[in-house]
Amino acid sequence: MKPTVYIETTVISYLTSKPSRDLIVAAHQQITHEWWGKMLPSYQPYISPVVLEEISRGDAQEAEQRIQKVATFPLLEVSAEVNELAKYYSSKLSIPEKAIADLFHLALATWHGMDFLASWNCKHIVNGRVKQVLEKVNKLRGLDTPIICTPEELMEVEDV
Repeated sequence: MKPTVYIETTVISYLTSKPSRDLIVAAHQQITHEWWGKMLPSYQPYISPVVLEEISRGDAQEAEQRIQKVATFPLLEVSAEVNELAKYYSSKLSIPEKAIADLFHLALATWHGMDFLASWNCKHIVNGRVKQVLEKVNKLRGLDTPIICTPEELMEVEDV
């Protein structure tokens, strides 16, 4: 059985957006392309209605391109338990109201038992403090925390 990975919105955006002039963003885009082509087939990818809502925003043609990239991926349900968990995370993490979707990404990946959560959002998701707090609060609730990482961290290690 393949490991599961919840793919957060930023990964899909980096995959489909025009190459950036910002060197760091351009590097993340390149890594995302490589990971998507080489490594993603080794995983069972999942998204959620939250991801679909986020990637549907903006230019209609670009949104359609993003949606097409994930059209075959199974959707994780936003259940009452996920809603409650996101609300609980909100009380424990200092994530602003405007970034409430990030709490749902964390709750969805946790509640549905994903092995990994892949994201380029290093402010509210792939963040040492967020990971530390999440580990503690999930442990108290008897929940396993997915490994939260960037696509780069899910690249296969090359033989030396």
